[in-house]
This record gives sequence, structure tokens and C-alpha cells, in this order.
Amino acid sequence: MYNAKKVVVVLPAYNASRTLEQTYREIPMDIVDEVVLVDDASKDDTADLARSLGIHHVIRHEANKGYGGNQKTCYAKALEIKGDIVVMLHPDYQYTPKLLRAMISIIGEGLYPVVFGSRILGKGALKGGMPMYKYIANRFLTLAQNLMMGQKLSEYHTGYRAFSAEVLHAIDLSPNSDDFVFDNEMIAQIFYKGFDIAEVTCPTKYFEEASSINFSRSVTYGLGVLSVSFYYMLLRFGLYKHRIFT
Repeated sequence: MYNAKKVVVVLPAYNASRTLEQTYREIPMDIVDEVVLVDDASKDDTADLARSLGIHHVIRHEANKGYGGNQKTCYAKALEIKGDIVVMLHPDYQYTPKLLRAMISIIGEGLYPVVFGSRILGKGALKGGMPMYKYIANRFLTLAQNLMMGQKLSEYHTGYRAFSAEVLHAIDLSPNSDDFVFDNEMIAQIFYKGFDIAEVTCPTKYFEEASSINFSRSVTYGLGVLSVSFYYMLLRFGLYKHRIFT
């Protein structure tokens, strides 16, 4: 626990057997109480490996629900087991578990209710091998989103996120997409509810085993996140309230 707060790390997994053990071994279990792994119908032995590593909460989707659908299961389980601080960590080892202490402490000390590990603060993204076209797209999308949403995040697209239970209870994830745009819908909901988001510099790694989406899906994702930001802008000006802002 951290300051008498129960800490739960959730691992949204898909074909993660090659990197899961390395990720799990670096989780600081002296402050993390529970680990939840949700296997989104992997084609490898991710779920079996998770159990063999001693992960007590292993959930396997019989059919693939998508990245957003996986997270919905992760957070539902984390709240079910009474997590006070919930951190999403990808089990593909693209984000280092060694940053968990810093992210957990920010919430545990009552400084911020949400913390993102940002690849863009500093030079971690390009140093870690982020393809240049993805870096440029990230910067363009983030600029456009900040303008439309009236915010100042360094990036909206990191997969390393920590939340207080208060935040997860306050937002309704059920109307959100089951695809990758889920992440940005969740950000919009967090800002809509009046919560602030802290960011910490996060090194990242791009390598063969790390998860990634192809160019076509990246374009679909980009259009999707711009749509979310546009809906938020309409909400700010009292013109339209999209279904995710319940």
C-alpha cells in the first residue's frame, strides 16, 4: 500500500508472452498490492504464463474485445477489488515499470488524481526509437487537441496512466469505444468532470515485440481523437453534448 491506499496495477494484454515476465518482475511489489491481467483472446499462452508468474487476477476474454474493451474489464476489476490507486501498465515492456513509484506517489500524496507517463516531455520518444512519422503525428494531434479542449498536455497518446479510484468512479466508461480512441474519450471525460492531469517524463522503447498499430489504423485513430476533441469543444461552448459526457 501507499499511505494506506491500496495500489492495483492493471495489465491489458494481447499476445504478450514474450515480454510479460520482464514487465512483471520489475513491478515494485513492496507498494503494489494487486496485479490484474486481462488477456484479450491472445493467440499465445499469455494467460497461462500470467498464472505461473503468480498473478492472482487473470481474466481471459473468449473473444477479442479491442484495446478499449480490455481496459473496461481492467478498471472494473480494479474497482471490484477495492483499489484506491489504479495504474495501467502495458505488458509489452514499452513503458518501464520502474516509473510506477513516482506515478503512485503523486496520487498517494494527494497532489493530483491522474498521472500520465509522457514520452514527449524531454527527448524520450525519439531516443527510444519512435518512428518519425508517429512523432510528427503525435505533436500535430496534441497541438490540435490542446487548442480544441483548452488544455496543456504534452501528449494525449501515452498508454501509461495512473488514476485515483475517485476518478474511475466519477466517469462512465461504458459508452466509450472498444477501440484505441477509448484512451482519448477517457481523457475528455476526466477533464469534463473537472479533474487535473499531471505528467512525468517517461522513457519508452520501440522494438519488435512492442505493440503497435499499422498506418491505416493510425489514420483511423487520428481522425477519431480529433472527433473526440471537437465534441469536447462543442460541449465547452454549450452547443452539443455527446453521449460520452454523461
